[in-house]
Amino acid sequence: MNKSNQPVVSTTATTIQWSRAQLAAFSTADDFQVSPFYSDGQTYGTPTWIWSVVVGQQLFIRAWNGPRSRWYRSAVTQRAGRIHLAESNYLVNFVPICDEQLNNQIDQAYRQKYAGSPYLMPMLASGPWQATVQVMPRISKKGE
Repeated sequence: MNKSNQPVVSTTATTIQWSRAQLAAFSTADDFQVSPFYSDGQTYGTPTWIWSVVVGQQLFIRAWNGPRSRWYRSAVTQRAGRIHLAESNYLVNFVPICDEQLNNQIDQAYRQKYAGSPYLMPMLASGPWQATVQVMPRISKKGE
């Protein structure tokens, strides 16, 4: 993580990734708030508290209400927004996940991080499973 708490910019193309320190903080943090853009593509939506997990070097979230969740619909339509996690705000892109093997790994991460919660099993059900999103850091545009 650099001193400004921003993601690390890869030297290959324009790909940016979460730093190891960020991923370590994300893996234990429980303050995730997601704010995809509204339909205007500029205004951030109302922050929604949700669970997050880290698998490998990637950050994932799921919608409790599955694909009909308002924040999820905005995230997959607008593909960008902002999150709050580990006491910091980040500009992000959202990528829907349809890979069964990866979703099984994400299930395992949810089981480990949220073991003992009465809300765990519903988060592993079909609806939330279908509404799994990868959260990727993005570089801010001028004025953001």
